Amino acid sequence: MSTRITRDDLAARIAADIPEGAFVNLGIGAPTLVANYLPEDLEIILHTENGLLGMGGAPAEGQVDPDLINAGKQAVTAAAGAAYFHHADSFAMMRGGHLDVCVLGAFQVAQNGDLANWSTGAPGAIPAVGGAMDLAIGAKDVYVMTDLLAKDGSSKLVAECTYPLTGVGCVSRVYTDHAVFDVTPEGFRVREAFGENTVESLSELTGLELR
Repeated sequence: MSTRITRDDLAARIAADIPEGAFVNLGIGAPTLVANYLPEDLEIILHTENGLLGMGGAPAEGQVDPDLINAGKQAVTAAAGAAYFHHADSFAMMRGGHLDVCVLGAFQVAQNGDLANWSTGAPGAIPAVGGAMDLAIGAKDVYVMTDLLAKDGSSKLVAECTYPLTGVGCVSRVYTDHAVFDVTPEGFRVREAFGENTVESLSELTGLELR
């Protein structure tokens, strides 16, 4: 049995946790996959920072509207009743606390919920903050979707972030290819382990004391 699940399976796992009636923003990159797995019988309203409320999933082949994209410039669809608005109005929604959930990627998440996802701080690195800071402080729940381990094998769950911060104490849950973790006042708690992973094996991988 594998110790990892696929990115699509992880997107489906996140989608299953989003409640009916929620207003949700999906960050650029892997989080956009969540839109393809939201239950059709639930009303979940997707927001994009480039000015669309009521975003649908990816269009079928041959049905792409070149004028209809998300913040990551990917082709999307619009649900019935969707609304379009100015970029500034979209950010006002984000900053004003009107989003129930946002799903973001991450370079690091600290055990106190600090998030680093816009720069590694490396010399010559291109900053890519976008609307992440606004989402991190504005959404009621911040979910992170990421691999547990970076390409060099280091854990993305850390005691303290060493990269520039996006938000302080903002993350409520982390969904990784190995397990789902809740952020609690006592640190990370394993909510669900995938495959052969255990609390002990995950603690060894992350170097953290896990609950």
